[in-house]
Amino acid sequence: REPLWPEQGWALLQLLLMASFSQAEDPVCTQRGDSGNPVLSKDGDFILGGMFSFHSSWEDRMDNYTHKPMPLQCTSLNFRDFQFAQAMLFAIEEINNSTDLLPGISVGYKIYDTCGSVARSVGVTLALANGNEIVSVPPKAPCTRPAHVQAIIGETSSSPSIAVATVIGPFVLPVISHFATCACLSDKTKYPSFLRTIPSDYYQSRALAHLVKHFGWTWVGAIRTNNDYGNNGMATFTETAQQLGICLEYSVSFFRTDPYVKIQKIIEIIKASTSRVIVAFLSHVDLDVLLHEFSYHNLSGYQWVGTESWIFDSQTAKMDIHHILNGAIGLSIPKAHVTGLREFILDVKPLNSSNNELFIEFWETLFSCKFKELKSSADIQRECTGHEDLDGVQNSFTDMSLMPIFNNVYKAVYAVAHALHNILSCNKTCNKNVQLDPFMVLQHIQKIHITTKERDEVYFNENGDPAAKYEIINWQPRENGVVEFVTVGLYDTSLAPEKQLNLQNKALIWARNTKQVPVSVCSEKCPPGTRKVLQKGRPVCCYDCIRCAEGQISNVTDSVTCVRCLPEFWSNERRDSCIKKEAVFLSYEEIMGALLTAASVFGACMTIGVILIFFKYRKSPIVRANNSELSFLLLFSLILCFLCSLTFIGQPSDWSCMLRHVAFGITFVLCISCLLGKTIVVLMAFRATRPGNNVKKWFGQTQQRLCVTAFTLIQVVICIIWLTTFPPFPSKNLLQFKDKIILECALGSAVGFWAVLGYIGLLAILCFIFAFLARKLPDNFNEAKFITFSMLIFCAVWITFIPAYVSSPGKFSVAVEIFAILASSFGLLICIFIPKCYMILLKPEKNTKRNMMGKKVPNSL
Repeated sequence: REPLWPEQGWALLQLLLMASFSQAEDPVCTQRGDSGNPVLSKDGDFILGGMFSFHSSWEDRMDNYTHKPMPLQCTSLNFRDFQFAQAMLFAIEEINNSTDLLPGISVGYKIYDTCGSVARSVGVTLALANGNEIVSVPPKAPCTRPAHVQAIIGETSSSPSIAVATVIGPFVLPVISHFATCACLSDKTKYPSFLRTIPSDYYQSRALAHLVKHFGWTWVGAIRTNNDYGNNGMATFTETAQQLGICLEYSVSFFRTDPYVKIQKIIEIIKASTSRVIVAFLSHVDLDVLLHEFSYHNLSGYQWVGTESWIFDSQTAKMDIHHILNGAIGLSIPKAHVTGLREFILDVKPLNSSNNELFIEFWETLFSCKFKELKSSADIQRECTGHEDLDGVQNSFTDMSLMPIFNNVYKAVYAVAHALHNILSCNKTCNKNVQLDPFMVLQHIQKIHITTKERDEVYFNENGDPAAKYEIINWQPRENGVVEFVTVGLYDTSLAPEKQLNLQNKALIWARNTKQVPVSVCSEKCPPGTRKVLQKGRPVCCYDCIRCAEGQISNVTDSVTCVRCLPEFWSNERRDSCIKKEAVFLSYEEIMGALLTAASVFGACMTIGVILIFFKYRKSPIVRANNSELSFLLLFSLILCFLCSLTFIGQPSDWSCMLRHVAFGITFVLCISCLLGKTIVVLMAFRATRPGNNVKKWFGQTQQRLCVTAFTLIQVVICIIWLTTFPPFPSKNLLQFKDKIILECALGSAVGFWAVLGYIGLLAILCFIFAFLARKLPDNFNEAKFITFSMLIFCAVWITFIPAYVSSPGKFSVAVEIFAILASSFGLLICIFIPKCYMILLKPEKNTKRNMMGKKVPNSL
């Protein structure tokens, strides 16, 4: 079905170009409307159409719709598009003079002036497609004929190109633009016959966003031309900018015909803004209008980022007399050179040209003169001769800074010529009998891949676009006030994404002629150790920097979150790194550990001293009267009690954790068992003195040993069960202190721990009860009151220990346990043995059997 497109298209064109029949005898075909005649034309075997805005505006007119509107009266000669047309004529002349390309074939042209009007562009398009001549036809014959031109070169800007491509698309007549960059024109479903030799704004918009991001500008303003070029280009820029984390503080549109109040509003928005960078997606004409007002309001100091439309325009630079745009940076079509083109453009002879009217107007505008036959008597302008010298003229016509765009026109003409060359199967001669149709020409143009004489490649991708490559231009003012466009980098979309933007190592000049890159951010970067918190109701680029909480860090700039440190680590003071927590345990090196160690050793030494005294005076009545065997065993157990506290000091390990609790439990049971035995001995001793009482034989020394052994073995069994089921183990307490690790011994089985303590408590209570019962026995022979007092101290210490142990943090709980062990041990040692030592050493006269038994001896029953 595809080959039917041309036939359907031309059928539609037949409807658009309706036939009018005059009252004469012969019917005629004519185009509705008035597109005017081409301003430049030349016959040839094949004709190329051209559409350029030789004038940039037209005179206003009031249409009342009661009669046919008059043709547009174009005004304001546009040197730029005159140069584009000259580039087209130069290319055609080269082709016609070539013996290699289209030999024996002459290429003609018909070039129209569209005056910058979209409506006029559409009319010109139809005129180029089917001609605008009045043609006589036989009766009942249709007003259709082959395409009048083989291709159309133009339009210059995007909006007219969209209109042209929309109208001509169904007829698949090739349209090749040299300067229409709107990304929307790449849509082949809407514009199937549109091609261009300038890259799409899709690439330029993305390149601008990457350029802005490269310099760290995340808070920018934007101004765009209110047409397809500006709106579509800015839409792509905005989308890419958001992906890169760039925010637009404002985005305003402007068109050259907008009222002054619109310009005032734009100026107020810029003045009220905090961003220092302005991205200008403007045509050079719109920027020229704004620039005048910006200069008046002294809007200097802003960093401008521009597009190819104005960044390389020398006339815009000349208009910037107040240096508003100094330091501007932007993208431009790569520099180009076409040999002979500059000389051809400047070789204008108004009196010898095929269209005298246009060239005469051009000449008069260029030299501000009037030709004699056009000059009135009241005209004070000097007379034109037609031979004025262009060498001394410095204006937009003699300026060749737009040579890259001239080259685009040149390449467009050569693309069509090579397509025709292939269709006509040209070698030394061409087959002129080939019947051409627009679709055939379009297909061949889309397939070409040629190289011009300047080594420029010409080809189109599937969207009709060329490869995108841009130079990065920086406006650098010189001492004489002239702005130099310095190439400082390249953006090439054919490279890998990370290599597309390449800035050369050149010194850049920024706004206000500084060499320091401007800063344009809504909020300063958040340093490591902080995180970003968005400000309510503002764009994502506006945020506050909040310090990371304790135990959290951020080690990158502009972090959005803080990362929690691992359990064994903690954040440093700057919150930018995790440091290992300090391991805390009760050590020998610290003061508290050293004091407890000294107390433990002192208690053990003191106990050994008592043993030595008792051993020396072992045959004395006071030693013998109190069961010396149990006394020595008790003293030995006290030494173990003092020394077992040392197992609680130092870094916990598997063995130390098990040893400390087992040693503590067994030694204290041994100690209390001995006390319990001594208490029972006292009671039994007095019971045995009564006649007929044989209690003594039931609780002799053998029974005492068995009693102590049995009580101790019960604790040993409890400890063995505890160690074999769920023993104590070293653990790291990460929750007690946020910035420290408490190395401690976990109980393992809490039941085992409290069983050990409970058993000790049970024995202590029994011992206390027996001692309490024996408190009123004769003083000289009674040890029970000392045991009672010692048990009071013992129970008081351990009852107090429980809440103190539970509530003490970290290593202090260990210190509390050691203190309880030492306090209870010292209590037993001092209460029971110090009075005896006192009597042995200081009151030896009382250490006699008579004294021990001479007072309050109970009567025999």
